[in-house]
Amino acid sequence: MLDKRANLNGKTAALLGGGGGIGRAVTMALAQMGVNVALFDKDGDALLETSAAVEALGVRCLTQQGDVLSSDDVRNFFDRVGAECDKLDILVNVAGGVKQRDFMDGTDDIDAQEIRRNYGYVIQSIRLAVPLMERGGRGGSIVNFTTIEAYRGAAGYAVYAGAKAATVNLTRALATELGPRGIRINEVTPDTTPSAGNMNAMRPELSARLADMKPEEFAPAMALYVPLGAPPAMEDLADAVVFLVSDLARSITGVALKVDGGTSAAMGFLNWPYGEGYGPAPIGLSAKALFRDIDPIA
Repeated sequence: MLDKRANLNGKTAALLGGGGGIGRAVTMALAQMGVNVALFDKDGDALLETSAAVEALGVRCLTQQGDVLSSDDVRNFFDRVGAECDKLDILVNVAGGVKQRDFMDGTDDIDAQEIRRNYGYVIQSIRLAVPLMERGGRGGSIVNFTTIEAYRGAAGYAVYAGAKAATVNLTRALATELGPRGIRINEVTPDTTPSAGNMNAMRPELSARLADMKPEEFAPAMALYVPLGAPPAMEDLADAVVFLVSDLARSITGVALKVDGGTSAAMGFLNWPYGEGYGPAPIGLSAKALFRDIDPIA
């Protein structure tokens, strides 16, 4: 019954950044619903692996290697989609990324790349996709990936956070402008979902510390931060995309679907250990453990 109401079978989706990681999860979720996919990604190996998995499901998969930093690469991809697909129903802008650094350590070139990677290509992608959606005669649905950092003061990610915040408001503005043309546009907002991209975003010393954490150490740390107790999986983000592009969400546009386990709702309230419960800052035993370098139980 849900598959029928979703009305996705036989539609066509273009995914930028759809080859690996979160993008692969989204690609596979759509393919499992019978959606034909066109994938653009800079990782050629990931494209090969994902396309094989998609085709095994019996749906069509077009792939093209390229980088969203190149406007020519993005344009060539959509030219090919327009030539080889008779319609385009769905666009998902997954690609993005950042390297953690202090704002004053940036340069004009680094800033320009971060803005292009997390905002600029999204503008171009949508502008190229809309005529293909209108050619199909039945509108379409667009999903932009943003981040929780677009909604908070993300020190070490200032330009990235600003670019993603721009994508947030672009999504709202285009929801208003494209609505009369039958095109819906929404965003999916992750936070702590484990992925290679999130690991690569951290300073090397921080990602090394995280890699050294044992599961029994990582789980309580996440339970402290995430109200639902654990970070969402990549498949949870993919499910959100499937919902937003389907007819189940046919009256939803301009919204930010925050798939974060509740971290944005908590707004900095953490579930501190030693029976202290929720609060914005540690007190008592938690504070002693953090700042006095002692065993608070001893």
